Amino acid sequence: MWDPERYLAFADHRSRPFFDLTGRIRADAPRAVVDLGCGPGTLTETLTARWPNARVEAFDSSPEMVDAARQRGIAAEVGDVRDWRPGADVDVVVSNAVLQWVPGHEDLLTRWVAELSAGAWLAFQVPGNFAAPSHVAIRELAGAPAWRDRLADLVLREEDAVGDPAGYAGLLTDAGCAVDAWETTYLQRLTGADAVLEWVTGTALRPVRAALDEPDWQRFRAELAPLLNAAYPPRADGTTWFPFRRVFVVAQLP
Repeated sequence: MWDPERYLAFADHRSRPFFDLTGRIRADAPRAVVDLGCGPGTLTETLTARWPNARVEAFDSSPEMVDAARQRGIAAEVGDVRDWRPGADVDVVVSNAVLQWVPGHEDLLTRWVAELSAGAWLAFQVPGNFAAPSHVAIRELAGAPAWRDRLADLVLREEDAVGDPAGYAGLLTDAGCAVDAWETTYLQRLTGADAVLEWVTGTALRPVRAALDEPDWQRFRAELAPLLNAAYPPRADGTTWFPFRRVFVVAQLP
């Protein structure tokens, strides 16, 4: 279950990659724009503002996120990106921090390219930090004897959950696209107690939260907190520096 309020607690940090991504889309007057993984709709609103004459479609797999988006006036629908197929007038597709949850999404990308109209834009970004200490600590704790029986079947993203810029660029270039691919490591300044724990609670820990009852969830958090604080030591001023790598791809069909 996604928690829109917890997700938006870090809205500035989560929105910056979206704007870095969409700023590279050079579509002037798209007929239809699709946001795959719209979340609570805060960023979908910016697509509507940028292209006011376009029809904007929004999808998310989380009913809670879709409900939050609808409260903002976004015509969002519950849907799985694996099932989505573009209409004939779709000229821009944006997917922000979604495909890391989809094993084998490279096949999905090539299918979308084959189905999109000539000249359409496909832009996506994915976290590239699955080898970072934060995610290593989560996987190791989930595999510890006290937890492995209950958490063995969880979908916890491994280091190979996403590709690198060169891999995506090669894939989409071979599919006939003009490709702009890059990566950025943001040094995020987090504040408050157990800052990194609070950050990952809204994203990477979501499968753990869904698998545990409240007492066990709080115990898991209590065991994870010192591991994360050791990996990302809080500063004397109460802030924590949290490096976060992301991979970006913007492709245009011929």
